[in-house]
Amino acid sequence: MMKNNHTKFKQTEIGSIPEDWEVVRLGDEDVADIIMGQSPPSRTYNKEGIGLPFFQGKAEFGENYPTPIKWCLEPIKIAKEKDILVSVRAPVGDVNMAPFECCIGRGLAAIRPKDNLDHFYLLCYMKISKGRLEDEGGGTTFKAVGKSVLQNLKIPLPPLPEQQKIARILSTIQRAIEHQDKIITATRKLKKSLMHKLFTEGLNGEEQKETEIGRVPKSWDVMRLGDVVDFTKKPRTLNLSEFKEIPFIPMETIPIEKLRINDYLLKSSDEITSGVYCEKGDILLAKITPSFENGKQGIVENIPYDFAFATTEVYPLKPRNILLDKLFLFYFLIKSDVREAIAGKMQGTTGRKRVPKEAVENTLIPLPPLPEQQQIAHILSTVDKKIEIEERRKTPLKELFKTMLHKLMSGEIRLNKEEI
Repeated sequence: MMKNNHTKFKQTEIGSIPEDWEVVRLGDEDVADIIMGQSPPSRTYNKEGIGLPFFQGKAEFGENYPTPIKWCLEPIKIAKEKDILVSVRAPVGDVNMAPFECCIGRGLAAIRPKDNLDHFYLLCYMKISKGRLEDEGGGTTFKAVGKSVLQNLKIPLPPLPEQQKIARILSTIQRAIEHQDKIITATRKLKKSLMHKLFTEGLNGEEQKETEIGRVPKSWDVMRLGDVVDFTKKPRTLNLSEFKEIPFIPMETIPIEKLRINDYLLKSSDEITSGVYCEKGDILLAKITPSFENGKQGIVENIPYDFAFATTEVYPLKPRNILLDKLFLFYFLIKSDVREAIAGKMQGTTGRKRVPKEAVENTLIPLPPLPEQQQIAHILSTVDKKIEIEERRKTPLKELFKTMLHKLMSGEIRLNKEEI
């Protein structure tokens, strides 16, 4: 790979590109075919894997490839394997590559490159064309892109061998990202299965007994959360005016699938007009839909004082006594079956449903002896640390992909003829 020290550039309608590159319309006869999606009648869909996988748009798009949610028996518009799938309805411009032949609905278009255009090169270029497609999209509240917009999209076209080299460099980085994704996914699956086993069987292979929540080891108790957990309240003696700035935790800083809340805002005491009082070490449990169903919760840490305020849409919880380990409680509350049971008791109108306090209080929790609770929490937090490490490894790969995408697609970095 080399910098463009000896490359001559020319100005074009899409900016500066190397002199030996062309600018072409995506819809030109020798560049690509564009197939606009059309949704079949609803009666032709199924979730049993019969027929062709059906893709409508963003709902099925993964980070690298789409994943089918349903299948279609009577497809109208079909994308072939390796076609580039583009979202043409809000959100406009998201792209994916078809991993196999599939049916596409009206939210998608399939771009099928001709022989002089590399599939992965086009996929990568379309990733940086999202803004242009959004600008071209018609409508105000609901953006949409027609076929003519895609046909008239101008793209830089290096010679095919250089396209293929660009594609190989970027696909190598992409494969490394996919490898990290597989590790993260496998570790999350391990965590889920461990949680089920540990919260029902424990660590010591004990004989089990029947309880209100099913079978648990004989030495375990089952108690109401309201009997072992406190909802933190603001002390009457606390005078906020004594503090120059007060940490405030909005919903967006409360994580999903992460243990700790490390981010917060600083507000003056006059700005704290509403909010829930919480203390360092509290578990903040989201109570409003869809934050609750999504698993938003975290332990308050990294705040300048022993207290903070948070969005009113959370409950601040802390174990009442030494019967209950905080991390054990945290992992119990993110179990999918526990969330589903509590979500079934939400109250309010559609879109604004909330978990009532009594639903949390009346939830039954299995209580092993404290040392076993701590061991279970340690095992699960170790798995969480593994996930965090793998996510940190993925971040620089994504940044590298983004940087190389820009530099290779603009010709800022050229690939030597003999190199790959």
